[in-house]
Amino acid sequence: MLLHLFHAGRMDYADALALQQWLVALRKQQRIGDVLLLLEHPSVLTLGRNAHRSNILASDEELARRGIALHEINRGGDVTYHGPGQIVGYPILDLRGEFPNKKGPHLGAVEYVRWLEEVLIRACGEYGVLTGRVAGRTGVWTLPGGSIPEKKIAAIGVHISQGVTSHGFAWNITADLRDFSLIVPCGIADRSVTSLDLEIDENRCAMPTMEAARHAVARHFGRIFGRQSLWVESVQDLLGDSSASRIPSVVI
Repeated sequence: MLLHLFHAGRMDYADALALQQWLVALRKQQRIGDVLLLLEHPSVLTLGRNAHRSNILASDEELARRGIALHEINRGGDVTYHGPGQIVGYPILDLRGEFPNKKGPHLGAVEYVRWLEEVLIRACGEYGVLTGRVAGRTGVWTLPGGSIPEKKIAAIGVHISQGVTSHGFAWNITADLRDFSLIVPCGIADRSVTSLDLEIDENRCAMPTMEAARHAVARHFGRIFGRQSLWVESVQDLLGDSSASRIPSVVI
């Protein structure tokens, strides 16, 4: 089965949300196949279904001064930050499809999140950065060493409706981590965040580029989810016989 990969570049969060909603609707109608959107956002904060406004440490005035938008959305999780230097992935998958070792008629929500974590764990491994999971805390974390606790390198928050996924993951590559000081990331106050470029041993691995990291995600996503990956040049290329569908103006 095919997985269509589309790199949307840097896109405002509201525009990306509209694009996701449109693709989800088409996927529910079986008018397109599975899609993985990879993009970056300008600096933005998002509040998931379980978010607490108190986990935003900056005032509304400070956010406005810095031009940082705030969106309340229907993904799981608490508050998170997106910004330049971060690969954001939005899989639009029908979990009722065929997947490796799937148990039951559809891939379960917990198993789906564990698979997303595995994609990012393997992608980090390509750069010699060892990561893993932390019990009770969704996402991907560096391994603790001595007195240094684990740090979060990738966040995950998803939404599933009628078996179709939206939202997804955010992997810090070269992101300016100072912007995370605006929030308590994912509501976790006792751990810090990190990025791939800070964790790489420069004597062993080349410093990451966004393009190379995107390709690492795409490779491992296809392997974990049992899909043949195909890059497309535009959203129109996803449509096939659905060419009459109304494409959101942001992607025309």
